[in-house]
Formats: sequence, structure tokens, C-alpha cells
Amino acid sequence: MKHLLIASGFAIALASSAFGQSAAEKTGVNSLIGVAPKTEDFVTEAAASDMFEIASSKLALERADNATKTFAQQMVTDHQRTSEELKALVSGGKVKATLPTDMSKSQHSMLDKLQKLNGDDFVKQYHADQEEAHEMAVDLFKRYGDEGDNADLKAWAAKTRPALEHHLQMAKALNK
Repeated sequence: MKHLLIASGFAIALASSAFGQSAAEKTGVNSLIGVAPKTEDFVTEAAASDMFEIASSKLALERADNATKTFAQQMVTDHQRTSEELKALVSGGKVKATLPTDMSKSQHSMLDKLQKLNGDDFVKQYHADQEEAHEMAVDLFKRYGDEGDNADLKAWAAKTRPALEHHLQMAKALNK
């Protein structure tokens, strides 16, 4: 079954590589088999992830309990910093990629759902979203940091990953 899924993913990747982010990265096939994303895919996903973290955490600063607000403020601060670092790598010419101007459709859906919630419902959903988003970010940064093809971006991903792993541990602790 796993081989069928991998083969299907490769077929999708080959058939739709013209749609910006590669299908192998979009569908999770690269993550499943531990393959590093293309540089453009990494930049797109990392930047969109930061956008989601910042937007959802700003919302949490308005609607959540004190422990969650403390976490959310750290997410805003840390992800604004990583956004600026990534932007500097791209604008400085060290990384040939285009920064996205918006987050993904799935991230928009998650944010839209959060915007409709308040109280405990909001807090529970925010915690779950943070855990999921950081699991994906840690995986993305690990794969690129281990095997990415741009040396500067690879070094940045490897340097940034421990903070994301810490965020994931914090999110898991909040989500208990």
C-alpha cells in the first residue's frame, strides 16, 4: 500500500509540476518518504507557515486565556523574526525564490475557523492548530536542513529548527 501511495504521488508530481509548489510537496509525498523539498517549495511553505502563525497568534492575543496569550506572544515575536530572516535571504540574492504574498488555502481555512470561535472552543482549536502547524514546520525544516540544495537556506533551516521544536513542545504542553 505504501508503495502504491508513493508511486501515485510521483505520478501526480510529474503531471502537475507546473502549478507552482510541486505536487509531491503539496500532497505530503515528500514528507512521507523523507525527501527534501525544492528550494521554492521550502520558501513558500516556510513563509506561509509564518504568516499563519502570526495571524492566528494575534487572534489568540485577543481571545485566549493568559497561558495561551503568553505562548501566542512568543509565536508572534519568533515568527516575525524568522519571516524577516527568510525575506533577507531571498531579497539579498542568497536564495533564488519568490516569497508568497499569502498563506495557503488550508491555512486560510484554519484561520477562518478560528475567527468564528470564542472562549474554550477558540482556545482548544488554537492549541490543536498550533501543534499541527509546528509538527509540519519541524518536518519541513528538518528535511530541508538535512538535504536542501541551497547552502545558505539549508544552514538557516538547520539553525531555525530547534526553536520550532521548542514551539512544538510548548504547543503539546498547552494542548493537554
